[in-house]
Amino acid sequence: MTINRKTAPEFRAIDNINLLRPANQKLDNGCNVFCFNSGDQELVRIEWVFSNQRFDAKKPLLNVAVNTMLTEGTGKLTASQIADKVDFYGAFLQVDYSYDQSQVTLYSLNKHLQHTLPVIYDILTNSIFPEKELETYIRNQQQKLQVNLQKNDFVARRKFNNALYGNTLYGLSADADDFKTLHRDDILHHFKQMYQPSNCTIIIAGKIEPDILDLITNTFDKDWKNGVEKPDTTQPELQEASENFYYIEKPDALQSAIRMGMRVINRTDPDFAALQVLNTVLGGYFGSRLMANIREDKGYTYGIGSGMNSLKQSGALFIATEVGADVCKAAITEIEKELNLLKSDLIGEDELSLVRNYMLGSLLGSLENVFSHADKFKNLYFAGLDYEYYDHYVATVKTVTSEKLQQLAIKYLNFDQFYKVIVGKY
Repeated sequence: MTINRKTAPEFRAIDNINLLRPANQKLDNGCNVFCFNSGDQELVRIEWVFSNQRFDAKKPLLNVAVNTMLTEGTGKLTASQIADKVDFYGAFLQVDYSYDQSQVTLYSLNKHLQHTLPVIYDILTNSIFPEKELETYIRNQQQKLQVNLQKNDFVARRKFNNALYGNTLYGLSADADDFKTLHRDDILHHFKQMYQPSNCTIIIAGKIEPDILDLITNTFDKDWKNGVEKPDTTQPELQEASENFYYIEKPDALQSAIRMGMRVINRTDPDFAALQVLNTVLGGYFGSRLMANIREDKGYTYGIGSGMNSLKQSGALFIATEVGADVCKAAITEIEKELNLLKSDLIGEDELSLVRNYMLGSLLGSLENVFSHADKFKNLYFAGLDYEYYDHYVATVKTVTSEKLQQLAIKYLNFDQFYKVIVGKY
């Protein structure tokens, strides 16, 4: 069969998205376990997810330091022994920190779980955060920070988050001296309080035979006990800055980093999906208005985009780019112009249809394996939502009107109310 490459492929509408739903059980120690059993490969991904401890402005780096250093040694194993054991069985171990949760993730062949799971159990119950490794961590992080502070986009993102959220878990802008507040006794106390089964959600995805599930639950139920001190996962109230404009001058800069936006609704609000459509039109994909204007037409940048964050306490819409220092003001003028057009003019049906297809296709394409389905579930579970959210999302993307999007633009795309950060030359 000869393919006619001048003819576009046949278009097919996406009717619905079928998501895998997990089985659930709660262990006697309070740990919640969710299982996504799918696939033919003898492989599982197991995630141990913990809600972060309450932010302490006097010790701001405890959450991230504890999570990052979990693999630096236990009462039984050194950091190198942990790495060697995991590597020997062809497994992969990583620790991840985010604003609301911290997690430990293990990818392992089913036949080796009996050997790899005890390593994770040891990490979650018996990490000791050796003083030598702590000193190395502090020194490395200070050096890394020093390097990153030379990058305009890094500085702009830090300043923007701090303006939006204040000195909290979301808005922390650590400096070198903050690392000096890290002490082993505080880290150990934080670890023992936070990494308890009552504060843990285990999410398993892959080929989960009954014996595999029994092995996992038995390992993390019978002997894993809660401590006397309960974890405190409440967080201080967010504080927005009173100043909206920040200019950090770098006289020798060839490019200026621009980041602007404001706090908006998060995933729990019914209008969130519609606002995502509006964001996609503005700057959420390669064919967006910001890309068409500021990259393709004006040539001010290699890339510009807008995005949305959905956090437990808040949400944000932001625009980010790096432009030639000599066209910084012109680029900002064009950004304002695009925001105002979305408020004054209705989005045409052809453009809206393109965005609909892009968003639904992206959602469908993101569900390539069972791990992806588990990731979608995490978005719901930790926001306190159920699967109706995705039904609502798909329906909204398909049916939201230009009039509704214009109303959201008038409500949220207010350039004068945006926090604006420029790093470089202006």
